[in-house]
Amino acid sequence: MKLIGFPLLVFLNVLIAPAAAAAIRPHYGGILHVQMESAVSSLDPLDSDQADMPIAGNVFGLMFDTLVRLNDRGEAQPALASSWQAEAGNQRWEFTLRPGTRFSDATPLTPQVVAASLRRANPGWKVLPGETTVVIQLDAASPDLPSELALARNSIAKLDGAGAVGTGPFVVSQWDPGKKLVVTARDDYWDSRPFLDSIEIDMGKSFRDANIAYDLGQAQVIEIPAGATQARQARESEPVELVALLFAHDIQSPEDAKQRQALALSIDRNLLNRVILQGGGEPAGGLLPDWLTGYGFLFPASANLTRAQQLRAEVPQTTLWNLGFDGSDPLMRVLAERTILNASDAGLRLQLANQKTPDIRLIRVPLLSLDAHVALSQITRELGLPPPKFLDNSVDGLYHAESAILHSERVIPLLHLRRAWAVSKSVSNWQDARDGAWRLPDVWLAAGKP
Repeated sequence: MKLIGFPLLVFLNVLIAPAAAAAIRPHYGGILHVQMESAVSSLDPLDSDQADMPIAGNVFGLMFDTLVRLNDRGEAQPALASSWQAEAGNQRWEFTLRPGTRFSDATPLTPQVVAASLRRANPGWKVLPGETTVVIQLDAASPDLPSELALARNSIAKLDGAGAVGTGPFVVSQWDPGKKLVVTARDDYWDSRPFLDSIEIDMGKSFRDANIAYDLGQAQVIEIPAGATQARQARESEPVELVALLFAHDIQSPEDAKQRQALALSIDRNLLNRVILQGGGEPAGGLLPDWLTGYGFLFPASANLTRAQQLRAEVPQTTLWNLGFDGSDPLMRVLAERTILNASDAGLRLQLANQKTPDIRLIRVPLLSLDAHVALSQITRELGLPPPKFLDNSVDGLYHAESAILHSERVIPLLHLRRAWAVSKSVSNWQDARDGAWRLPDVWLAAGKP
């Protein structure tokens, strides 16, 4: 039998293969349109009011670099620093700067500018410029210093009359604080030119408006808020944001301790995640997510209403707690109301509060580092709790430090939330970082797409 169809199949493959290859080949040019609910009001990475926001690292990373980057395993990688070394004791570190690096205004990156930037971000550090190096002298051992330098707030910025200037892959071409940011690719970026010509970011957009823009092709990337990931197919990170109850004061009495324990046991975290978040997170018994530490399962996250009621019965008179939350965040309101209902089932008394200093606050705290030790330190800093006391730099030392914080009963972890984005098929090489970080210099738009 003659294989009549085979020559035709070969011919079609010859025609189709170049087109398929063109579709996946890196392509320079185009404008990426992003819409998100989050917003930043300043482009200074050292602005203390927003440096620790979840979106800050993504936005600031477009214009600024840090001395060190972390990969998905939390390992330090060279960035503006090509290498580093520590003296015995990990109190004195020396970082060698990458030669030939320039800011977006064409001025060179110098040790003096780097030292000034780091001192501004960390007033307690002693930072000394050398000829091609920067030395950081600390009062105590800091084996995780390279990872800490990868935080967005340690971005290297040079201040001039117009604001902060960075060495990043893009330069600002339009800025309307809290509303719109347009950045343009730098041809002279030290780590190679981005594929995109520019990125337009519209901020403060409701999910409804962003969703419409996405469907109309007016945005290729949109932020999906927690609890709405079922609304459309989402690209999700690992759980990277903590939702917790934070008490304003330390334990005041044995009765106070029992009420806090009862509250922790009364909350049905599985229900919160399944119903309110639509599976967009995970129940949390610890401050750090299990995927980061490997021991999160050791901190119980299941409700035990019977035990909660027993503890409540041991308290003659319960305290009426005022529960505060961010009123502009609809998710937090729903979680606060459900928390009050769970507490009531255990015989505890909570009420929503408008006052600035409530007894308990329901808060969201982002995971700012893929280095677990640095992440725990940043969470306690955000919570206003004493810094963790690490016995050593091991996982066991990390576990004991986190356990001590939880045993203080100042904080009750509830959930870990994921970050989610809808990404158009016209966007190529989008990489789903475990922490939800953007890697936009590596992204390109398919040929012929906006």
